[in-house]
Amino acid sequence: MEDQQRLNNLINEINAYTQQSDLIKQQIELIQATIAEVDALSNTLDDIEGKDSVEAFVPVGAGSFIKGELKSTDEIIVSIGSGYAIKKDADGAREIIAGQKEELKDSLDKMLANLQQVTDIIGSLQAQAEQIAAAAQGNMTQMG
Repeated sequence: MEDQQRLNNLINEINAYTQQSDLIKQQIELIQATIAEVDALSNTLDDIEGKDSVEAFVPVGAGSFIKGELKSTDEIIVSIGSGYAIKKDADGAREIIAGQKEELKDSLDKMLANLQQVTDIIGSLQAQAEQIAAAAQGNMTQMG
């Protein structure tokens, strides 16, 4: 009976760590998506730099766009987080987004390390559970 209780506890721990792993994976996906957005912004800045005007699709809501013309490409409003944005030239904007990308990569590395730790713990707990289950199975066959 003691083995059964230990096995139940291990299964509960495995389930808890599996849920934690799933949350970390979601965070990793969000960070990767944000990095892709930052890369797209950087590419867009490269594409429009030095042009007097640029034709673009302007979002008007509900996933709809209207073709428009960007008349000034020398000033960019860049988000700096927490709902704040500042006006920068292309080089200043690139500098800010490069810093943001580095922070995102650092966060991604930390999340990947956390995921590896949780995965290792799950593996260890599963091995313990399998040992207890095998021992219990052996005891059952010896009794029979």
